[in-house]
Amino acid sequence: MIKELTAPNRSVTVMAWGIMLCVSTLPNALLHELAGGAPFWLGRAKIGLLVILALAAFLWKSLTPVRNFILILLAVFISEELVSYLTTSAFWTGLFGGANAPFTRNMMGIQLGRLFVSLLVIGALLALHYRREDFFLVRGELDAPITPVHWLGFHEPEPWTSFGRQFSIYIGLGLLVFLFLGGRPSLSSFIRAAPAFPAVLLFAAMNAFNEEMTYRASLLAGLAPVIGPQQALWNTALFFGLGHYFGVPYGVIGVIMSTFLGWMLGKAMLETRGFFWAWFIHFIQDVLIFSFMAAGSISPGG
Repeated sequence: MIKELTAPNRSVTVMAWGIMLCVSTLPNALLHELAGGAPFWLGRAKIGLLVILALAAFLWKSLTPVRNFILILLAVFISEELVSYLTTSAFWTGLFGGANAPFTRNMMGIQLGRLFVSLLVIGALLALHYRREDFFLVRGELDAPITPVHWLGFHEPEPWTSFGRQFSIYIGLGLLVFLFLGGRPSLSSFIRAAPAFPAVLLFAAMNAFNEEMTYRASLLAGLAPVIGPQQALWNTALFFGLGHYFGVPYGVIGVIMSTFLGWMLGKAMLETRGFFWAWFIHFIQDVLIFSFMAAGSISPGG
């Protein structure tokens, strides 16, 4: 079990939060609301900031505890930048089309690109001498007890085998309401999209793996031993939630919903010491999201 850090390490926690917020989608969302959009160079500026912080972490002792967290974030951002060049190339668009291509063709290109990012991040973690167990790329103890969450009404520990299934249903119903209200789909649109359902299952499985590995497992591996599991949970959950401001679910409500989901999925990883329940719960939600996308009733950003 990872131990919480004591009061003298609070400055490290503050630094970890500051770094996360600076490179998260928060600046993009603020600029979108206040100035109508973020400048094209903002993503590269975040990479530049992480490069400076990474170099400083080798020279400044106060930054040393969060050095691996910085390097993992840098690996994520550089991987996304490299894959962006590939997926916007004439070669890639020739294979998978652009945004106007049919759902299955376009989404296959998107998910393969995200898979490349995940593989590059895994390579970076291995280069930093993390074992697969350290970044949760193992099944884990599926029936590990969930730590009670009193503010959610869970007062007694119960196995994740029971809680994981129940939570998948409850959070799925909440997401379903959001998608129906946001998309107002017709029954005929789902009937037309029915042949794409096998592809929906594949894309949901791929997306759940890619997002859990890139935005949760890797960051928890770098943060939890440094600032403690509870701070790491909320830090990575908010990073994940902010990323959905322009995604699905979207907007402020999407950020709140995704942050809560991210907290629960991170909790599953830490308590089971594995990937399965976080992936499975995420997969169920993505089946709903991609079903609505296949029906053409909802798109990223609303």
